Amino acid sequence: MDHCYRHPGRETGIRCTRCERPICPECMISASVGFQCPDCVREGSGTGHAPAASRPRTVAGGTVTADPRLVTKVLLAINAALFVAVLARESLVDDLSLVGLAFSRDLQVLGVADGEWYRLVTAMFLHQEPWHIGFNMLLLWWLGGPLEAALGRTRYLALYLLSGLAGSALTYLLAAPNQPSLGASGAIYGLFGATVVLMRRMNQDMRPILVLLGLNLVLTFVLSGIAWQAHVGGLVAGALIAVAMVHAPRERRALVQYGTCGLVLLVTAGLVVARTVMLT
Repeated sequence: MDHCYRHPGRETGIRCTRCERPICPECMISASVGFQCPDCVREGSGTGHAPAASRPRTVAGGTVTADPRLVTKVLLAINAALFVAVLARESLVDDLSLVGLAFSRDLQVLGVADGEWYRLVTAMFLHQEPWHIGFNMLLLWWLGGPLEAALGRTRYLALYLLSGLAGSALTYLLAAPNQPSLGASGAIYGLFGATVVLMRRMNQDMRPILVLLGLNLVLTFVLSGIAWQAHVGGLVAGALIAVAMVHAPRERRALVQYGTCGLVLLVTAGLVVARTVMLT
């Protein structure tokens, strides 16, 4: 594989259509045919700066930013802050974890089915064990940074949140109603699915990510105490959203991308409503 001329550590199968230098997702700028590198875009504008209509765009149509990992860093900070909060106040796990329907210590009914729908979101950022948050945050950094650079901040954040919600919804639907669940694994598996789709789109060597994903899936179903529903739900949602992000035709890009995100959100809400009806 070639390496990006601006980022020598990044392999890529795409070249600039003007100068034919290899470019990675962060450096790709959509052109009338294929992609161009930032230098060719600046030269073509005649001013040294890309005009508004030709500003650097990611492979998914997002804006190329100075810090392509900003959202990933914010997500890491939120997870870390909640982990510290749990260390300081362990009862937060009972207040914020995903549980369908259960009784608290004072026999008070609590859970998503009882109207605490916020648990579907808060559980995505909640960890209790050091190994759990350490493993998830390591994967978030490895997978999230390249995806954020390739998709753009808004699309990447939508991918992360919707994957996590899909994982929470499938767990709520299939797991025992009184079984607590927590962790960013649903969102992380969404990043796994999106990475596979993106690497295929970029004609990159997929063997490393497929091996890593395969090992994680084996652990998901072999080890006890893991909410496999969250992993599967996040993986499927992330892959579907990524297909829309990187394969949408340019003339209907926004419609396809945000329409797919809306559809995933609608299905997720439908699963939650269906399970709530079953439990109440």
